Amino acid sequence: MLLGKYREHIRSFNPIRSLGTINRIRGVMVESLGPQMFIGEVAKVYSADGQSVLAEATGSHEQYNNLMPYEDLPMLQVGAKVKATGSALSIAVGDGLLGRVLDGLGRPYDGKGPIIGERVVSIFGTPPNAMDRSPVEEQVQTGIRAIDGLLPLGNGQRVGIFAGSGVGKSTLLGMIARNSSADVNVIALIGERGREVREFIENELGEEGLARSVLIVSTSDTPPLARVRGAYVAATVAEHFRDQGKNVMLLFDSVTRFALAQRDVGLANGELPATRGYPASVFTLLPKLLERSGRAKVGSITGVYTVLVEGDDMDEPIADAVRGYLDGHIVLTRELAEMGHFPAIDVLKSVSRLSGRLQDASQAQAAIGMRRLMASLRGVEDLVRVGAYVKGSDPLVDEALQKRESIEGYLQQGIAERATLEQTLKSLRLLFGSGHSKG
Repeated sequence: MLLGKYREHIRSFNPIRSLGTINRIRGVMVESLGPQMFIGEVAKVYSADGQSVLAEATGSHEQYNNLMPYEDLPMLQVGAKVKATGSALSIAVGDGLLGRVLDGLGRPYDGKGPIIGERVVSIFGTPPNAMDRSPVEEQVQTGIRAIDGLLPLGNGQRVGIFAGSGVGKSTLLGMIARNSSADVNVIALIGERGREVREFIENELGEEGLARSVLIVSTSDTPPLARVRGAYVAATVAEHFRDQGKNVMLLFDSVTRFALAQRDVGLANGELPATRGYPASVFTLLPKLLERSGRAKVGSITGVYTVLVEGDDMDEPIADAVRGYLDGHIVLTRELAEMGHFPAIDVLKSVSRLSGRLQDASQAQAAIGMRRLMASLRGVEDLVRVGAYVKGSDPLVDEALQKRESIEGYLQQGIAERATLEQTLKSLRLLFGSGHSKG
């Protein structure tokens, strides 16, 4: 294996050095005169004290390159040297990634030494051909009753978790990572607060979850391009395990911060803002990233993407665009979170577009029955609260009030509580599978 790595390095080594100099510095963008580079190529930018960081060519005009560093570089000045590497960003992949934490460039982030990879691949992968995607027909276990029973998630499906800040998205992702039936978890924390990373690993994921997971972390204080590339690294790692025939759970937190990072990159490159300040490149990259998950000829990537909705507005541009690309959406509401209802999933506002394919007849009947009871209860909630509802006015409402505690007990779940798929479906059929009034 080591000899193969040396051979690969020799094959990719370019003895000709392409050099240039920094001409101008504009915020997060560095403009260089030479060297000749292709878009996406990586270069080394040197500071006055001889240190260097990696930067990527994101655009060009006339004879100048637009370079955006992956890291902050102090003591940077006009006239400093730029050296092209001749290749785009690549990472090492292999089974040695399991249990490890990587940064947005695929480098070790956990202090456990170098990554032992089997091969080096570019992070700019392409989605599987549409004709190579096998149908989604098998339900995957998440360990969460509200999802497995009412919003079934299929092996290779893509679903979004839509919520405002502080309503339990990260906690929900941690539960899925611990309890899912997937072979491997790939978890991307893009644009998160640095404090939350270790807390997520220790409190939400735990040792058991980490052992079969790979984490890619690019915190909010990293340059915008590093956050964007962190998302690509996560997709590339997931694709590696998928190509081994494994079922991968890709947990991505969050698409919104990925879009904000790409907005900064696009605006720095001179793009014009289009929708609420987002340039067109944001809406071009979103489907390219999201389509990399799904089923392929072998293996699958089940994608769970969180979307941070600004001001709890479900129709803001990123939420609206992502909802159209995914195969379902799970909505968390602040009202339920404030009531101590966890997970704060609003079932009536959520939908799995593949539920008809994944549920058998008895499960579908029970799920529809429970939804009808919840909908009828919501319609008279204000009347019940003030004591204005008269029992017997609506048989369906009467049944909903009778089963109210059972509904809430089914939907609520402790953080450490794990519900197997068999238990979840059995409880659903037992509580709500029998016929009830069709008022």
